[in-house]
Amino acid sequence: MTHEALRIAVSGKSGCGNTTVSCMVAEKLGLRFINFTFRSLAQEKRLNLKETLALAAKDDWWDREVDRRQVSLARENGGCVLGSRLAIWMLPEADLKVYLYTGLETRALRIIKREGGILEEATAFTAERDRQDRERYLRLYNIDNDDYAFADLIIDVTSLPPEEIASRIVDRALHDAHAAFNS
Repeated sequence: MTHEALRIAVSGKSGCGNTTVSCMVAEKLGLRFINFTFRSLAQEKRLNLKETLALAAKDDWWDREVDRRQVSLARENGGCVLGSRLAIWMLPEADLKVYLYTGLETRALRIIKREGGILEEATAFTAERDRQDRERYLRLYNIDNDDYAFADLIIDVTSLPPEEIASRIVDRALHDAHAAFNS
């Protein structure tokens, strides 16, 4: 298999760097980058993220639509990097499944850097979002997003810059593609 045909799925909770790292990996490998999220759907519907999350808590359509759209995009022609909370579960045929993790406070600090805010509020919001996400994923798909041991590559991103994380993923993807090609 050539690396142009690779499908890479990258997951992690909010603030782990899924989007940033997935985009970098896609760019380094010349693959399509797919990251259709609640944020994307909120923009389409002209809502803010908090409004969208509140709607998603009451109506399964929101989750199912985000997941349907991203998986559909990932399965279209050729290789891609799919970065989303559920990518490694929703794209089981991915050639490489990567899970990024770090602690709640680190994630909250990253979210503040991206969106602004106060640490205590961002931490509380992120913890509540984690709880709601996990509840919904279990109810909708019977997916426990705290159970990612099956991922091909698990990276603690706490003290790693995005470039290093992306390089580790690219190295693994190229190694695996080379091994598959030679077998």
